[in-house]
Amino acid sequence: MKTHSILLAALLATTACTPSAPGGAGTTAAAGTGIGVDLDGLNKSVKPGDDFDEYANGGWRSKTEIPADRSSVGAFLEIFNKAEANNAAIIDAAVKANAAAGTDTRRIADWYTAFADTAGIEARGLTPLAEEMSRYAAIADAKALSTVLGGNIRVDVDPLNATNYNTENLFGLFVSQSFDKPDTNVPYVLQGGLGLPDRDYYLSGDAQMAGLRTKYQAYITQIFTLAKQSDPGARAKRVFDLETKIAQAHTDNVTTQDSHKANNPWTKADFAKKAPGIDWDAFWSAAGLGNQRDFIVWHPATTVKLAQLVAKEPIEAWKDWLAFHSINQVTAVLPAAFDQARFDFFSKELSGQQKARPRDKRAIANVNAWLGDAVGKLYVKDYFPATSKTDVQNMVAGIRAAFDKRVAALSWMSDGTKAEARKKIETMQVGVGYPEKWRDYSSLEVKADDPVGNLRRAEQAETRHQLAKLGKVPDKGEWWMTPQTVNAVNLPLQNALNFPAAILQAPFYDPSADAASNYGSIGAVIGHEISHSFDDLGSTFDSAGRLRNWWTAEDLAHFKKQGAALIAQYDAYEALPGLHLNGKLELSENIADVAGLAAAYDAYHASLNGKEAPVIGGLTGDQRFFLAFAQAWREKAREQQLRARVATDGHAPARWRAMTVRNLDAWYPAFGVQAGEKLYLAPEKRVKIW
Repeated sequence: MKTHSILLAALLATTACTPSAPGGAGTTAAAGTGIGVDLDGLNKSVKPGDDFDEYANGGWRSKTEIPADRSSVGAFLEIFNKAEANNAAIIDAAVKANAAAGTDTRRIADWYTAFADTAGIEARGLTPLAEEMSRYAAIADAKALSTVLGGNIRVDVDPLNATNYNTENLFGLFVSQSFDKPDTNVPYVLQGGLGLPDRDYYLSGDAQMAGLRTKYQAYITQIFTLAKQSDPGARAKRVFDLETKIAQAHTDNVTTQDSHKANNPWTKADFAKKAPGIDWDAFWSAAGLGNQRDFIVWHPATTVKLAQLVAKEPIEAWKDWLAFHSINQVTAVLPAAFDQARFDFFSKELSGQQKARPRDKRAIANVNAWLGDAVGKLYVKDYFPATSKTDVQNMVAGIRAAFDKRVAALSWMSDGTKAEARKKIETMQVGVGYPEKWRDYSSLEVKADDPVGNLRRAEQAETRHQLAKLGKVPDKGEWWMTPQTVNAVNLPLQNALNFPAAILQAPFYDPSADAASNYGSIGAVIGHEISHSFDDLGSTFDSAGRLRNWWTAEDLAHFKKQGAALIAQYDAYEALPGLHLNGKLELSENIADVAGLAAAYDAYHASLNGKEAPVIGGLTGDQRFFLAFAQAWREKAREQQLRARVATDGHAPARWRAMTVRNLDAWYPAFGVQAGEKLYLAPEKRVKIW
């Protein structure tokens, strides 16, 4: 299921905030009086109407260097560093606690210890992978290959990547409620099998992409060489050629975003009929789904082609592909030569990162990836005060009320369409800070001297956890992010939002700051996620999370016309010479930015309860609101990272998200923007969707 997040964009959280009337308790803003804007970060030599991002962030950008161990730097990294320091303190305390075996505290300590023990990792070498490598080497026929492929399948633990499952498994699997039956969970089958980030990395005629392909093949050769495999160059060529054919079978990322094209119910028996080439009985039995009858196949044409490749391509190529990815998945906990090789290609070549992150920081990230709720429970106890939760809940209620008021006032929308839209707002469930139910890790064995085994057992435990949901009523209280995650998410199948604790801190949310900056930063984030329920994807789901068209033909035509205008607006932006943004790929996120910022602005003014906003630091309330928004998206990125985002990310790069302001009428008088300035749009050209 494609979901949306504010960093890169199913299921419900428990905190339901009821919209309140403007001026009521639901619109009470943070009580602080601070300015909430970085005045030193401005570049006043630039007119706001010519380049608002540069005006808001140019001073900061000129003084800021990208850390060697990063491919970009900005507001998100600032918050991430705070969260990481909190996580470090939690994990350090766990390591020192000498807790009893079987407790989450002990699991945290043992996972961290195993990952950080580089001497032990060197001594073990590839021994932890010996059983896997022997199993692949023993594959002798199509049934055995199908069994291994099915046995390797893992349920996706990151819904943010679910519609383009570019990982080392030939198919991805995601468990969530059915498109057509909101009261039951089903498995979604997704395309996979690629080592590079996207199909275009294999297929693009761009010279830079071609160079990356050459370097990727060299990396595969290096991995086989380090693993002391015979004829590593020939093996690498077989792997790369096979992945190129897999990429040719893949559905492009724009088509992938269309949920209606993804709604393809298949029974288990359909796989053999529609996609011959894989022994599907063996595959699904090995995957733990031998008794599952119903599936939804997100990429049916790709599924057919991938099954054909299993039948047609030499088994030796598949064995090499399996062996390479078995190693490639766990290089972080293999000897340093493997770890360094992966960094040199995936981090340095693909993203421009100059230096690997320190081992202890990577260990913290790894603990969070696999024991997230165990750490998260401690995180919110120590670092997320109840006052912040209450204040953000009030902001959410105010912004929902503002969005509802905007929908109610739409002149172009018919009463029937409007009623369902408002029902979606009314029934939307919003989780703030943390879930009410925490994950149970009691079945997961973690060893202080087995980092590879820890990863494998955690993958299997996660898959068991997800598969256990099949056939059951969806849990509307389940979160898909941990509290210490610096992000937020809209889950359209469940009409729900999650706002983790870690993002609810400065510069996004500062209880000591005036309302203007909080509504311009975290308020716009909240509005963004609410608006995702009404973007080009979210608008195809009704209030129950059912995929259906609840629009009249006339309303839908108007909506699409406004979307087309936003596509054209972003297509015109040039990220690098000759490299334009992809407005169609980014449409969902750009709709959410425009609509979310508008709703946050309305909610901010409602929170003033009819009073005039104070002038602070020489800035009016509206100026602080819009500057806080732009500064929340401040970023400085390496060229490689920027190119990768334009090619694969559904979000516009941060600099152009800050330009959203040009679609809001209130921005123009706030900064005296006049016709003739570069960002000026005539009133009729400003995109207003909700």
